[in-house]
Amino acid sequence: MKFKHLLLVLFWFVQNYLIAQDKLNIKFGKVTSADFDLSKNKFDTGANAVVIADIGSSEFDGNNDGWFSLNYKRHTRIKILNKNGFDAANVEIPLYFSGQNEEKLQNVKAITYTLEGGKVVETELDKKSIFKDKLDKNRIRVKFTLPGVKEGCIIEYSYNLISDFLQNLQPWEFQGDYPVLWSQYEVRIPEFFNYVFLSQGHFPLEHTVETMRSSYNVSNASGTSGTSHTNISANVAAHKWIAKNVPALKEESFTSTLQNHVAKVEFQLSQYRLPQQPVKDIMGNWGSLATLLMKNEDFGTSLTKNNNWLDDEMKPITAGVSDKLEKTRKIYAYVRDRFTCTGKRGILLSTSLKTTDKNKNGYVADINLLLVAMLKHEDIDAYPILLSTRGHGYTNEIYPLIDRFNYVICGVTINDKSYNLDATDPSLGFNHLSDECYNGHARAIFPETANAMYFNPDSLNEKKLVSVFVRSEKPGEWTGHFTSNMGYYESLSARSKIKDKGEETFFKNIQSSYTGEMELADKKIENLKDLDQSIKVEYDFTLKLDEDIIYFSPMMNEGYKENVFKAAERYYPVEMPYVFDEIYIFNLEIPSDYTVEELPKSTKVNFGESDGFFEYLIDKTPEAIRLRSRLKINRSTYGPEEYNDLREFFSYVVKKHAEPIVLKKKK
Repeated sequence: MKFKHLLLVLFWFVQNYLIAQDKLNIKFGKVTSADFDLSKNKFDTGANAVVIADIGSSEFDGNNDGWFSLNYKRHTRIKILNKNGFDAANVEIPLYFSGQNEEKLQNVKAITYTLEGGKVVETELDKKSIFKDKLDKNRIRVKFTLPGVKEGCIIEYSYNLISDFLQNLQPWEFQGDYPVLWSQYEVRIPEFFNYVFLSQGHFPLEHTVETMRSSYNVSNASGTSGTSHTNISANVAAHKWIAKNVPALKEESFTSTLQNHVAKVEFQLSQYRLPQQPVKDIMGNWGSLATLLMKNEDFGTSLTKNNNWLDDEMKPITAGVSDKLEKTRKIYAYVRDRFTCTGKRGILLSTSLKTTDKNKNGYVADINLLLVAMLKHEDIDAYPILLSTRGHGYTNEIYPLIDRFNYVICGVTINDKSYNLDATDPSLGFNHLSDECYNGHARAIFPETANAMYFNPDSLNEKKLVSVFVRSEKPGEWTGHFTSNMGYYESLSARSKIKDKGEETFFKNIQSSYTGEMELADKKIENLKDLDQSIKVEYDFTLKLDEDIIYFSPMMNEGYKENVFKAAERYYPVEMPYVFDEIYIFNLEIPSDYTVEELPKSTKVNFGESDGFFEYLIDKTPEAIRLRSRLKINRSTYGPEEYNDLREFFSYVVKKHAEPIVLKKKK
């Protein structure tokens, strides 16, 4: 019985210990020397700083304008581990304003703590060191830097943000540039406001909900009758999210943007559900969004006008052409080749279409909406398409969240066939888009509908074919011919390099990329100016090799030299811009004064059931060696759980491509 009693005591102790570990007891300004020791915590030893605690809350308060305000509080404590972590001391707080109404930042406190002689020394932020910048017509940025930052110090800051913009219920990111030991966010929402919760990320969050009863005091100054006071009681949903020991989110190869994968929660105001009043829809739907956009002076109204000012300009462009597809090609080429894009800026016009046409430059929306207007002027079924580029992040398929879009292209339908045009890039061919545009869900905008579209990177197949022929007709001299039929996106990159530096520099860079003494001759580039086609590069080469034993790389300069997936583990998906099929053919005439000492072995490896394969097939006759290498990837996106297999697969490709053909001179 005593043993059983002892077990119960131990069980009670352990349970209470665990409960204590599930709560965070941290108060602003209360830092002891023991708080500097993080040795008992697990985090990446290579981190430059570590977030000890990041605690936030949002709740609703009745205000003096007869309505409600949001009260957002944040308290953050960080330890700076080395000089590379000093950036953590630079704090930026975004504020929103509209007209005379502006979010208010209050109670800003910031302290730097250092250990000197075993004692904690505090350095407080001077309020004069807080600065405010206006970013645009609706956004302000408040920023400050904590003083006296040193390696090993702890910084701490807190503030309140009061907002009358109920659509700005603050989001919360649990993950960032540094490891986070504890991140916590509490949100209390009264029953008469309905918000859509949008969560993302691959790190697990603890989420609890508790229903409670709260009262709100709302005041309203009603002219001569004085100020009225109302006390409203309501059920409140109290949400709490907690994340512990969160790893830093690091940039890795083949990532569209880390913003797609950071663990966070966001909120969108959907409805008002006020007592004794009908439900008021705030968010709307895709159809209502399309209607608003097409009636917007900075988007759709310019497209639905006659735009008679285009009459004279369009005549020489379409002269003698009646076929609508050919007209579309000519108008697209005209805008692409004569207008200069000055940046993205968003989906709305920065100026009138007429001004853009006159200046022959503008942002993406200006130029591509002008293209839509020109095509509609010629009675061609053209319409704007909203999308988000890969670097901007994913859109939301369900909810009409306009801020998730940052790019406009032109859609055209002719004889039931659709074409997608972007006239802002002078290197793009007709019906081609940058791979940045292939980011999934998009919307074609019409007067009353916004039709869903999908720009899937799996639909882009980058095909490449390289062939190399090598022989040796003189002792110590090897000659050959190289031909590369590039994929479309590799062609875009090559065209850009040639435009910037010229063909001569382009080939010099190819020559310098080879090891050993090599000369190029009879250099050619086909389809350079035909933007609808891929580029073909050809050249002859001469290579000096006069050794008793020659280690000849059959992949020349086309093999994978290192694994593109370097990280040992990955917490978010691999996102390639397209699928690809790369074929490399190599032929070597064996010189009469050499024998083949060593030859790589043939192999074929499948990746998954149908996700791709790698084959390396080599064949030898007395006169020649022939190699065919093919790497084919059929899927562009892979989950974190597939990362190790993908990494091992490419590691094998690198290893195989590095294997040489060994030739030994006859005696």
